[in-house]
Amino acid sequence: MATAAALGSVGFRVDVYESRGFLGGRATSYPLNSGDESSETIDNCQHILLRCCVNLLDFYRRLDVADRIHFYREFFFIEPGGRTSILRAGRLPKPFHFTESFLSLAFLNLKDKLAIGRGLLAIQRERTTRTDLDRISMLDWLREKKQTQRAIDCFWNQVLVSAISEDLDRMAAAHGFQVFWLGFLAKSNSYEMGVPAVPLAELYGSDQWKRIGNVEIHLRTPVERLVIESGVVAGVRTQGELRTADYYVPALPFERMPALVPELELNLAEFTHSPITGIHLWFDRSVTQLAHATLLDRTVQWMYNKDRGHYLQLVVSASRSLTDMPRRDVIDLAVKELGEFFPAVRQAKLEKAHVVKEIRAVFSAKPGLEALRPGTETRFPNLFLAGDWTRSGWPATMEGAVRSGYIAAEAVTRAAGERRTFLVPDADVYSRS
Repeated sequence: MATAAALGSVGFRVDVYESRGFLGGRATSYPLNSGDESSETIDNCQHILLRCCVNLLDFYRRLDVADRIHFYREFFFIEPGGRTSILRAGRLPKPFHFTESFLSLAFLNLKDKLAIGRGLLAIQRERTTRTDLDRISMLDWLREKKQTQRAIDCFWNQVLVSAISEDLDRMAAAHGFQVFWLGFLAKSNSYEMGVPAVPLAELYGSDQWKRIGNVEIHLRTPVERLVIESGVVAGVRTQGELRTADYYVPALPFERMPALVPELELNLAEFTHSPITGIHLWFDRSVTQLAHATLLDRTVQWMYNKDRGHYLQLVVSASRSLTDMPRRDVIDLAVKELGEFFPAVRQAKLEKAHVVKEIRAVFSAKPGLEALRPGTETRFPNLFLAGDWTRSGWPATMEGAVRSGYIAAEAVTRAAGERRTFLVPDADVYSRS
């Protein structure tokens, strides 16, 4: 979608072929009961962004939906029993803007806070000098910096597993550095969390594409094969037809690429997945007034209030412990844990529930993988790759996906002799200018 929006906005005529009946891939929504017109529309999993996601925000502006993202300046950390701590920016300049609220976090003691402070200063100091951050895990780095176990479990882990969707011992330290530098240190407002105020699919509706122009969306039209002839892509085969263009940009998950274009001979042996589980719960009464919260010391990591406290969506990233768990057990676990944070849950009646297990949610951002991520250009001069698994400069996030799309769009314009720039520099570039 990012490639199409970028190229369509500068006059290229773009055809988008989508196998499903709606856009968005893993960041979409659908009716809970497809056979009921009055059924609620749910997101397959709660997707959020930070203000440092500058390319995703640019994409939303292109589609004229940026006003449908609600930003929050406070993070609520809740312990079992209900004690709540709030992290927010204060009056001091960056990178010290969290000092006041950070010192008041009740779930960390002084030793934990001193360790975290040293760690954050080390990130600022080492992010441009260390050469091994792609090869070691974030957990290795945290232990090297002598972080306390409580600091690791309730601060570093709580933030990073949700942001990268991978466990600390499976996550390249470079990605952890990126989250904390861009999201917490580079600018005083870059940490603010944006939550879509509408179902995700509404962000990419037909009215938005009319605004772009030059883009035709073909839903329920899966591409079966890219046809290679004489060293170039000659067309895409879909629904028994060969459809042609000047340039081609497949934006598929990595595991589907070998069947689509085996001639690329992509080295994907080291690519694996990390799962994410979304748990949707509807209660007969309001159980919380908080818009969102991160839940400490339990399996469930985040809660998002979708409808006045009656409908909550819970998120568990890197959810390997839930992959084989029966649906009923996942729901029971979620309700039990939720009751430890919000006592009203214990008196409420659970009216319905839904579990979404995204087994192939994201690629695992493990140490050593960065060098294997392919760039957008291929050995075929009219074929360019996009997807959050390509070398976007970010891990598997919506920002990473949009970055890959913009990078591919820029490559298309170069090939066409009409060089354009779409990629927005990261926030740290602005902070140094």
